[in-house]
Amino acid sequence: MDAAGDRNQADLVVLNSCTVTAAADDDLRQTVRRVHRENPDARIMVTGCYAQRAPEEIAALPGVAWVVGNSDKTAIPDIVAEELGHFHGQIHVHDIFAQHEFLSAPIADAAGDRARPNLKIQDGCNNRCSFCVIPFVRGRSRSMSEVQVLEQVRGLARNYREVVLSGVNLGRWGREPGSTIRLAGLVKRMLDETSVERLRLSSVEPMDFTDELLGLMAESPRIAKHVHAPLQSGSDTVLRRMHRKYRPRHYADRVQKARAWMPDAAIGADVMVGFPGETAAEFEETYQFIDTLPFTYLHVFTYSARPGTPAAAAPGQVPIPIRKERNRRLRELAQRKNAAFRLGFVGRTLSVVTLGQGKMALSDNYLKVELLAESMDNVLRDVRIGGLSEAGLREFDPLRVL
Repeated sequence: MDAAGDRNQADLVVLNSCTVTAAADDDLRQTVRRVHRENPDARIMVTGCYAQRAPEEIAALPGVAWVVGNSDKTAIPDIVAEELGHFHGQIHVHDIFAQHEFLSAPIADAAGDRARPNLKIQDGCNNRCSFCVIPFVRGRSRSMSEVQVLEQVRGLARNYREVVLSGVNLGRWGREPGSTIRLAGLVKRMLDETSVERLRLSSVEPMDFTDELLGLMAESPRIAKHVHAPLQSGSDTVLRRMHRKYRPRHYADRVQKARAWMPDAAIGADVMVGFPGETAAEFEETYQFIDTLPFTYLHVFTYSARPGTPAAAAPGQVPIPIRKERNRRLRELAQRKNAAFRLGFVGRTLSVVTLGQGKMALSDNYLKVELLAESMDNVLRDVRIGGLSEAGLREFDPLRVL
């Protein structure tokens, strides 16, 4: 079966689903309906996390021929080959906790970004945060083998300047019984044994940002100065209800050390507002905690109840208007912090990778830079910063009056 140039001409459309929030579920349902409306003859396969969690819901949607959970993703080619005669609602979902295979391939065009392939080297999660459905749709933590990671990075380094390492719980790479190497050791081997010019770590849980890992990031010019550590809340009592494994003081220690060792680093966090029982005082604790730390950006999420999680049945569900107002306040705080961070680079030079999106590039420390002229994608170069753009920076223009 060949790839179609347009989904409206495709015989088979495969949709990979998320189920972190109710909005993600709704997006998937709308997408299925739109694909079926635009191409009613296409057979639709839905896979991923929503498929694993609620396959019957998806199988009932118009045009869906197959629902394949994360538990059965490796079997997708066989499913399609064997069941072409079936036209509706075939469900392939089994116990995700019985899944031991690691399925991953580099994603070289995530969000239209052809210059920075995303390599998933870890999947699943052994944590049991009270709000999160991910462990039940992704299974236990498991890692790509060290040999395979190095092989993949060697291959990617031949074609790309920057490689992004990712995982559901990336900091847990190599924590399986019998493993003798951790994430910091793996990254060091990548630097020693591959030609990759820049590695970037995606989200890592705060307590997995060990001194060893932060030290390696600070010392090597080939590791992007970019620390993203999920916070969720700055209130000790809320963190306890969330079943998070650190306290605010632990988190602050990691962030402050990252800033001390990497003065120009991007430091970001995921923050949740409106968690069940979150009082006005607890939210203010979070606000003040964030305000005192050197964050350069935030991903702010409004709590969304996920079926089957303890938080969904917890008392004290926060009214939606209050959740939205708290979200707004944190976003405004994040915007102020980000603007101040960007302003500090005017007149300086940053290393960027060009993104192949017209005149756009991304700096080592996670800032979008508008270039003076269009550039080939996937080029590492130094850029002098001339000023701020709406959401990033712009290259110095000697002909422009500042």
